[in-house]
Order: sequence, then structure tokens, then C-alpha cells
Amino acid sequence: MIEFSSEKEKAIEKAVFVGIIKDGDEEWKVMEYLDELEFLATTAGAVPDKKFVQRVDRPDKATYIRSGKLQEIADYCEENEISYVIFDDELTGMQQRNIEKVIKTSGVIDRTSLILEIFAQRAQTAYAKTQVELARLNYMLPRLAGMWTHLERQRGGMGTRGGMGETQIEIDRRIVKERITRLKDELKKIDRQMSTQRSNRGSLVRLALVGYTNVGKSTLMNLLAKSDVFAENKLFATLDTTVRKVVIENVPFLLSDTVGFIRKLPTQLIEAFKSTLDEVREADVLVHVVDISHPDFEDQMKVVEKTLQDIGANNKPVYVVFNKIDQYTYEEYDEFSLEPKAKGNRSLDELKNSWIADEKAPCIFISAIQKTNIPKLRNDIYKMVAEIHAGRWPFNNFLW
Repeated sequence: MIEFSSEKEKAIEKAVFVGIIKDGDEEWKVMEYLDELEFLATTAGAVPDKKFVQRVDRPDKATYIRSGKLQEIADYCEENEISYVIFDDELTGMQQRNIEKVIKTSGVIDRTSLILEIFAQRAQTAYAKTQVELARLNYMLPRLAGMWTHLERQRGGMGTRGGMGETQIEIDRRIVKERITRLKDELKKIDRQMSTQRSNRGSLVRLALVGYTNVGKSTLMNLLAKSDVFAENKLFATLDTTVRKVVIENVPFLLSDTVGFIRKLPTQLIEAFKSTLDEVREADVLVHVVDISHPDFEDQMKVVEKTLQDIGANNKPVYVVFNKIDQYTYEEYDEFSLEPKAKGNRSLDELKNSWIADEKAPCIFISAIQKTNIPKLRNDIYKMVAEIHAGRWPFNNFLW
């Protein structure tokens, strides 16, 4: 796996980004994906330099992009001392090896590898580190041949762990598989402990904050729970699920802050973070936090909904919190124009009215930073929790 320099080392490692526009793809959306990839690289510690895009009917099986564009990128990297070439889609082991033969840089990586690197940097607890290592090994396993130069040599004769004639790559694969098995066993033990912890919380109503990464979940958590959960303007600031007991009026409930979702979230991470996501699966209500100031917030919402479906949590009641209304901007629409109004021309009031009219889910528009509309948010949550509480303990209503 590629490792970026830490901020303390202050090494300037420039990165370029590569994407393709396939038949049927919208160019603006591909460019937005590359913008997000750039943000990911910045989070990992790289310095963004340039984006390369090629129109193709489908990715090249051998090199992902066509040979001409590949050589163009290679020449640019050599002339401008580029450290990393980052592809927006996951590369196969063969593609990565073939690309590295042409592009001579510190690292050719893909979106999955970059996200795994960020998770590795962000992991603080032993549990998170174990989850990330498991995900990285699962990603690495089919790509071993391209990662170490010694793998094609034969190792035979006496004293060889794998026996006569076993290749080095077979030995390394077995070592990685054994490590994966040990990590899975460790996670099973921790999973049982966490399951016990959840059961020991009793029957308190549970709310889970979910959403795309960097939409303000941790800021909202701090606001509602009066806690000090780490929050910053970077992707995946939160890896470990944080659970806090919150009391609004006289109604107690548990509020959890979970890892953010993202487009093309590696399946290895979804599997490794299964127990972390159990907080979502076992919640009574999902509070879906949305960054309404993002130009593509509706697509981000779809990504979250798809991920919830993938982990089996799409049947939960959802309360949508549109955050960052203080940062929302739009272009004034010319009422005499014959062009239909684009989504970027809608005012905040129009967005509010259209969403409420559609009755997709109960929602609220807030600014967690400016604390705008927070009293109504707390009141809405109070009503939801109180209703569930009353249904769970119908004879205890007199207590609150």
C-alpha cells in the first residue's frame, strides 16, 4: 500500500488525478468525482496538481486508459516531479502493473487504495486499526504480485516453509491469508464485547447520525450531546462510532455518530466495519444529515440511501437534517428565460417547499455552526423519541 507523508514531515508530494468519461456519462459529474478525489488526496496529505480525463466507450482491460493518454500522463509526471497518479476507479492488479511500467512515479493508486490510506491515518483505537488492517489486507491479496519485486523468484529446497518448489508469491499469499484469519478472529471477540455493551444499554431509544462524509454529523453530535467529539473540515474525521446519552426535556435517548459514507466506498471497508455499522442497524431512527450547500447534495443522499440498503438498514424511520444553510448559494433565475430552471437556480425557500411538498421524509433545515433552527430540531427529536418511548413503556408516561 502507498503511504503518504505525514503533515509533520512536510514533504511536498504532488498528485495528478485520472478519470474516464464513458458512453452515457455526464462530463460535469465525472469532473465532480475528480474534485472529490482531489479532496481525498488533500486529506491524505498530497498536493493536488492536475486532472486528466479521457473519453472512452469502456475502460481498457490492460491499462484502464488508452496508451496515448497514458504516455501523456507519464511525460507530465516526469517533467513536473509528480509523486502520485490517482485513478478514480478501482484498478485491477494487471492494470496497475501495466500502468506502472509506463508511469515512473512513487505510486500509482486508485480511489479504493486512497480511501484505505485515509482510514489507516485516521484510525485511533485498536478496534479501528484492526478493522482498517483487515480491509487493507483483503484489498492487497489479489494484488500481491505487483507490490513486491521479489515475488516471482522460486524458493525451494530444505528449510523452506512452503516446501520444495513453492513460489515466493504463494508463501506471501498464505502469510496474508493467515493474518486475515487472525484479524477476523480478533474482530469477532471485539464484536461480541460491543454487542454485550449495546445490550447492557437497556431499552433506551436509539438515534444514529448517518450521512455522506464531511456533512457536519460530528458538529451536530457535539451540539445535541454537549460533547467534544472530534470534528474538522476533512473527509472521514470520524471512524470510531461515538455513543452519547442525551436528555431533551425529561426524555433520555442514545445518540450515535457513525463513519461517513462516500461514493464507491470500498466493499472491504463495509465488511470490516460491520460492527461499527451495527449501531446504524440497531437504531430506532436514522438522522440523515445532508450538506445542502454542496451542489450535488441530492446524489450524495442517494449514495447514503444505497449504502444503508447494502448494510440492511434501509427499513428504518428517517429524519432528514439539511445542514449548512448558512453556506447555501444559488444563481438568480431570469424569469424571462425560456430555459427550464436548473437545480442550481433554486432558492433555499424553493428547496424547502419542494422537499416538504414531496413528503419524502420529515425534515428540517439548519446550520449547526450558526446554531440556526436548533430549538426546533431539538423539539422534533423530542417528539420522535417521546412517541417511541411511550410505545415501549405505555405505563411509564407519568414519569415524563
